[in-house]
Amino acid sequence: MTNGDNGLRSGKWFDTRDLDGFLHRSWLKSQGFGDLAYKNRPVIGICNSWSELVNCNAHLRDLAQDVKRGILQAGGFPLEFPVMSLGEALMKPTAMLYRNLMAMDVEESIRAYPLDGVVLLAGCDKTVPASLLGAASANVPALMVTGGPMLNGHWRNQNLGSCTDCWRAHEDLRAGRITEADFDEVEVSMSRSNGHCQTMGTASTMASVTEGLGMTLPGGAAIPAVDSRRKQLAELSGAQIVQLVKDDIRPGDILTREAFENAIRVLHAIGGSTNGILHLIALAGRVGIGLPVQLFDELSESTPWLVNLKPSGEYLMEDFYYAGGVPAVMAQLGGLLHTDALTVSGGSAGANIEGAHIVNPKVIASAEEPLSTGGSLVALAGNLCPDGAILKRSAAEESLLQHEGPAVVFEDIADLNERVDDPGLPVSGGSVMVLKNAGPVGAPGMPEWGHMPIPKKLLRQGVTDVVRISDARMSGTSYGAVVLHVAPESAIGGPLALVMNGDRIRLDTAARRLDLLVDDAEMAARRASWTPPPRKDARGYRALFADHVLQANEGCDFDFLRGRSPVVETSRTYG
Repeated sequence: MTNGDNGLRSGKWFDTRDLDGFLHRSWLKSQGFGDLAYKNRPVIGICNSWSELVNCNAHLRDLAQDVKRGILQAGGFPLEFPVMSLGEALMKPTAMLYRNLMAMDVEESIRAYPLDGVVLLAGCDKTVPASLLGAASANVPALMVTGGPMLNGHWRNQNLGSCTDCWRAHEDLRAGRITEADFDEVEVSMSRSNGHCQTMGTASTMASVTEGLGMTLPGGAAIPAVDSRRKQLAELSGAQIVQLVKDDIRPGDILTREAFENAIRVLHAIGGSTNGILHLIALAGRVGIGLPVQLFDELSESTPWLVNLKPSGEYLMEDFYYAGGVPAVMAQLGGLLHTDALTVSGGSAGANIEGAHIVNPKVIASAEEPLSTGGSLVALAGNLCPDGAILKRSAAEESLLQHEGPAVVFEDIADLNERVDDPGLPVSGGSVMVLKNAGPVGAPGMPEWGHMPIPKKLLRQGVTDVVRISDARMSGTSYGAVVLHVAPESAIGGPLALVMNGDRIRLDTAARRLDLLVDDAEMAARRASWTPPPRKDARGYRALFADHVLQANEGCDFDFLRGRSPVVETSRTYG
């Protein structure tokens, strides 16, 4: 027995000849683990966000067994532990409200336990960024294994993608184009297997962006959840985390400025979710890197849009995997990437994509013949969004990208739900729908309310898109001329709070502008009479959230969570 000097962090718990070491070893023995299980072996935590409340993550208990196998094969000692799990489908008002709480759970679990390395298991929208945030701040060797997308949905010879096609089906139902029976058939045809949404929604986006960052093994983002190759990837990841511990490669070594720029390029090339911007900004803040919203726009202009997936295109994640996945996309980006960036493979980003090629050019376009010469996401400025706003131009009707119209204002989500289908609503296809009090503080949690439903009377007129503006988010599976993440938000007095019915609003995507056409004197008068809405919660986590959450342009992290925490290196409990 040594005195905790075997070079492993866990040795300070297990390899000491004092009462603490005695008790730590004794408590492991209560589970049947003998000394050979962990003696001079790296202890690898499997940070599992499995939950039956989160359909995207419901298979992660099984995937953990494959990770364990890889860890054991490589000479490590695996110990699985649970963390909070966030499901966008069932959590209300939004899983985003709890992303920072899960990140704290991940960080503090890693810091407090005798872990030399960690494999992060996550799948649903917010579980991936929350796990990365926590691991980045803890800065113990770590890598991510995502859960993978569902298989393609099928209905009447159509491929269905969740939840892009649920929005479309619901609009068709409200417009009278399909029946209730048709709608029920779509419901049972869309989600055919374990896994996250098979469109390029937020879960698929974050899996792909994580690969772009270098925090998951190459090729891992797009393998379907039920494909045996995902189990093989999990096994390989288990072996690789042991190597990362031996080489002392930590998230701080991988999450560099160059890695973030690579990830932003991937985000634009895949036509990714607007939510990816929030999560990347927050993650960069954990490692002391500033990612202004304008950088996303700057890189968008020189990044081709290559991936033809719903909601912006035609195909789904299963098709994307067969077509070559993220490695094929990154290979097409070529000289735009920092190919020398270190990744969890132990090699560079460039080495990871050597030999990667497009298998199906209908799904992944070449850089020579892109879907668009510029990326899918743009950042806006203007007097309505002094700190920025985001628009996914690839998912909008092109005619609305340059638009001026009168505002139709909804004060909050209840107002929207009550009036949106009122036949007397003064709205036309040229209107600009505005939703207030849906941001980080106002909602709270910045829910996916930005994809406001098109009023029923417009749907029945054949209108398929209108300009919509809010301080909310929208699902990565959503589509339309939807301006999101308006900052500062209305609940804290951003200009959005001062918009009134009939005000003219101009969206000029080419100039990256969003402006309220109201003179300064009138705006000053409105501001003088404005009062903030009452807080929705006065206690507990939600009160903490409202007091400390940053705005969208800063990633909606907590102000006190930016940066890293010192790793706990003492195991002293007694004596």
